[in-house]
Parts: sequence; structure tokens; C-alpha cells
Amino acid sequence: MKIRSLKKLALIILAVLAVTSMCCVTALAGDLTPPADVPTTGAPNTPAVGETVAEMVKGLFSGTNLALLGVALAVALPCMGSAKGVGIVGEAATGLLSEQPGLFGKAFPLLALPMTQGVYGLVASFLMLMALGLFGNPDNLMNLTFAQGGYFVMAALPIALAGYLSAIRQGRVAATGINLIGKRPGSLGQAITTAALVETYAIFSLLITIMLVFLCPFSVL
Repeated sequence: MKIRSLKKLALIILAVLAVTSMCCVTALAGDLTPPADVPTTGAPNTPAVGETVAEMVKGLFSGTNLALLGVALAVALPCMGSAKGVGIVGEAATGLLSEQPGLFGKAFPLLALPMTQGVYGLVASFLMLMALGLFGNPDNLMNLTFAQGGYFVMAALPIALAGYLSAIRQGRVAATGINLIGKRPGSLGQAITTAALVETYAIFSLLITIMLVFLCPFSVL
């Protein structure tokens, strides 16, 4: 399971790097456009093929779209981790409740703990959208350069990666806590404490992401 999770995370990182590489190519796409003094073939007022391709690529992989990719990563990865963490705890809780239905009230806090990383990612994404000027009037969405869009991706990475990994780890610790309260119902506090310690690092990562967003020199916050 550990190797499989690492493979999934590696694929996600590679996908982000691939998109970033395409954006790097876009930043240089203007070089594809022929100079104004070079005659082009075709009908008058018809844009050259290189110019058309450059404009299409620029429109798709712009700095603003790169920043929106950071917003998506900030919420998608923690939510994926939370979903997997809750699933791990849910499997353990279902087995416990099949034998001791009266322990649902004690199992629920452990089941809910891995959900918090998804909430952190949602908060971070909302703050980033506010920094981009999307709320209120969509016409206020900032037109960012490639470097500025990359800044938002870097700002999203702390909560995106730490939120994803910590939610899964917290789910596994909480699942062992389910087994603990099944044998010792009075140990709920100990089970919650051990699982909550894993979440500390997601909180640290969220703070760094928030600081990067609020200290961004070109945001509208």
C-alpha cells in the first residue's frame, strides 16, 4: 500500500511538472511568431500559421491558467487524501459497529478527523481565488504573467502535498484507534490525541500557504 501511494503521488507530481513545462514553452511561444517585416504567404490579412499556433498556446497555458491550476491543486489533493483517510477509518469502524453498534458515538470523532485536510485545502483555494480577484466581478480576474502564475502554484504546494499525505496517515492512525476503543471503550481520548498529532503538519503547511498568498506582491487582497 505504501508503494502504491508513493506511485500515485509521483504521478501527480509528474503531471504538475508536465503542465509547468508546457507553460514554460508557452512563455517562449512568442518566438514562433514571424517578425512584422517578413512577408507571409496566403491571403491578405491572414495570420501566419506560427502566429495562430502561438496565440492558441498562449491562451491555453497562460499565467492566469497556471495560477488556477495551483488553486485546483490546493483543494483537489487534500480532498483526495481526506477521502482515502475517511475510507480507511470507515472500513475499520464498519467492522467494529457490526459487533458493537453502541460504539458509533465514540467511533464518529475518529471517522471525522481525516476530513479536516480537505477543509484546509478548501480554505486555501478560496483565499487564492480572492487574491486573484475572481470573487465579486469575474472581469476582475488578474491577467498574470507566467512567473506570477508559477508563484501561486508554489504557494499551493505546501497544503496540497502535506494535506494529501497527512490525511492518509491520519486515517491509518485513526483506524488503529477504532480497534483500540473496540477493546477499551474508555480510551477514546488517547485514540483521538494520537490521530490529531498527525494533523499538526497539515496545519503548519496551511499556515505557510496562507502566508504566501497574503504576502503575494501582486494580489488584490
